[in-house]
Amino acid sequence: MAGWNNDTAAGPVGAGSVTLVEGTSFCISSPNGDIREGTPQGIFLHDTRMVSSWSLTIDGQSLEALASEMQEPYRALFVGRVNRADGYADSPLIVERLREVDAGVTERLTVWNYSLKPATCEVSLSVACDFADLFEVKEARTPRTWEETRQPEQEALIIRATWRDARKGVVIQAPDATIDHEGMSFRIHIAPQASWTTAVRIVQLLGTASPDPVANPTDNREPSPSDRRRQEWVAKIPLLQIGNRSIERTIRHSYDDLGALRIEDPNHQNRVVVAAGAPWFMTLFGRDSLWASLMALPVDPSLALGTLQTLADRQGHQVDPITEEEPGKILHEIRLDISSGLSLGGKSTYYGSVDATPLFVMLLGSVSRWGFASETISALLPHADRALEWIRRYGDRDGDGFVEYERLTDQGLINQGWKDSWDGVNFADGTLAEPPIALCEVQAYVYTAYLARAWMAYDAGDVKLGDDLAARAAELKKRFNEKFWIPERGYYAIALDGKKRQVDACASNMGQCLWLGLVDEDKAPLVVERLMSKEMFSGWGIRTLASNMGAYNPASYHNGSVWPHDNAIIVAGLVRYGFVAEAQRVAIALLDAAENWDGRLPELFCGFDRTRFKEPIPYPTACSPQAWAATAPILLITSLMQYDTHVSQGGLWMDPVLPESFGDLHVSNAPMSNGRLTIDIVNGRPSIQGLPKGMTFHRGHRPWLTELVQQAKRTSTA
Repeated sequence: MAGWNNDTAAGPVGAGSVTLVEGTSFCISSPNGDIREGTPQGIFLHDTRMVSSWSLTIDGQSLEALASEMQEPYRALFVGRVNRADGYADSPLIVERLREVDAGVTERLTVWNYSLKPATCEVSLSVACDFADLFEVKEARTPRTWEETRQPEQEALIIRATWRDARKGVVIQAPDATIDHEGMSFRIHIAPQASWTTAVRIVQLLGTASPDPVANPTDNREPSPSDRRRQEWVAKIPLLQIGNRSIERTIRHSYDDLGALRIEDPNHQNRVVVAAGAPWFMTLFGRDSLWASLMALPVDPSLALGTLQTLADRQGHQVDPITEEEPGKILHEIRLDISSGLSLGGKSTYYGSVDATPLFVMLLGSVSRWGFASETISALLPHADRALEWIRRYGDRDGDGFVEYERLTDQGLINQGWKDSWDGVNFADGTLAEPPIALCEVQAYVYTAYLARAWMAYDAGDVKLGDDLAARAAELKKRFNEKFWIPERGYYAIALDGKKRQVDACASNMGQCLWLGLVDEDKAPLVVERLMSKEMFSGWGIRTLASNMGAYNPASYHNGSVWPHDNAIIVAGLVRYGFVAEAQRVAIALLDAAENWDGRLPELFCGFDRTRFKEPIPYPTACSPQAWAATAPILLITSLMQYDTHVSQGGLWMDPVLPESFGDLHVSNAPMSNGRLTIDIVNGRPSIQGLPKGMTFHRGHRPWLTELVQQAKRTSTA
């Protein structure tokens, strides 16, 4: 039976594999375009591997890969050649496979004959389907055996499968092909210096409905559904131009990946949320989706609103140890496949996350500043209040004022913060921490949740609620700095364990506390000194764990690797506390690392020192694209711009501290309330055009929640 307590790192997909993603659909293949049996490759639709083998041959010979080119996150061109049977080196037959992912997969095949003689050959495509669910593939488990039937029809092969009461199916459409039980073939004749083209379409079989016909393979004039979806996305997001072209490429890659990772709420198609990442997390995750949409607020605030609304609809109502659901709790993950349903007593939603619930309230506070209708925000306030009730009643398990976690089932995740691998929380000597575990950054999320809801209460005239939550926040900050601070080490414990001992490893988690203002001013310089030390800063970014800790491993998932989203949050905190040079140094390092992946930051990479290797070392199973890695460059730039807003307060704030190496910056079409802005930063000096009526530009930082709450308290007692 599948569990949630395995290592949360993704399974390996193989060197050179090409991953295409669009919404909840994705495809992993070899460099020549084939999908190889016995590997994690495949075509995945709705958490099921619909196709486990997809092999193209010409006259029985497989293709030699020449190149694979990613054109969009959802489209790639594979170029290969057919090896000659007569022993000569160069083949005149070149094959192009243009593959595109949407609700299914369309593959346009073109065979070029670069010979002075005509060519006659047989093009064959063989297909295998194991209908494995995503957990079976990710964890390299032997998939259950489905009872399969294959039905060749004119121009299509229909494959159906059953397992117990479950039914799945796939249709492969191939106009003008000869169809048999193994796949399809084309007997073709190509004139000299000419080409032949066809298209094959793979779609999920839903009920008894007939699949739509495959598009005309020779018609390239009309944009595909994925192209249209991307065009709509590009039209609504800002266009950024920056003097440093490498950084500009990284930001545009972030936009593309974020656009491809958007998925629709199946119950509300006008709501768009962010999937966590490809290939194994193409679904709604509480923590990941909340963080990614928060970091993307300046690009598209509607992503955050859609994420909040969708999570609110699925907020916990009852105590269920199997799914770890509790009243008011925000989910960790939704899955649609069979294995997760077996693990969760027939359910598809798992709630084993300690941080998604305070992050929900924290994000609502941020979204409330971005100019949405007051009734839209008001509709979410009861959900925020239920989340705060969960924090008090269930999150704080022992009443000590801190939120901690301990799984309710042995099927659940052992660690339930963002470092959720089984060994992600440990002491300085490498000993694993025992639950219940109170993570330092989770207290920062709770602190910010209290402040966010307090400010919204004051804004609505509810002084009593505002005072109560403001007092809770102040008490939490006081006790945190007493209980988590290790004076002899000069840093915060990563956590308190089940015996309330300080888990004394030097970890990156405390850096997230900076952005959220939980760190006392007198302790901040020591925290920053530790984060920027040679043990923590690799030269490419800040490690998750210091190199002098017992559990350190630069090639581990959470114990010495570098995570871009973690670094981006730390950069925002460094700027908040006035450590601008350090923030610039980390941002430059991370954006330098992005160059090694053509501008696409992966989920994480290894924490080897930059002086040891010329390039950052990839982590073998990192997700790419991944939502909060895609939004990390956005947060880096906006943090260094010190760009933020509070529409109901009538203000837009900016005070740029961009490094000189970034060059001048120009942003057009930036969303702001009901308008669009143009922003220029030239020689460090900002200017704004298009401010909505009633809004004022301020040079400086947006008032922090602590400042807003203090101001509201003074006003209420005046």
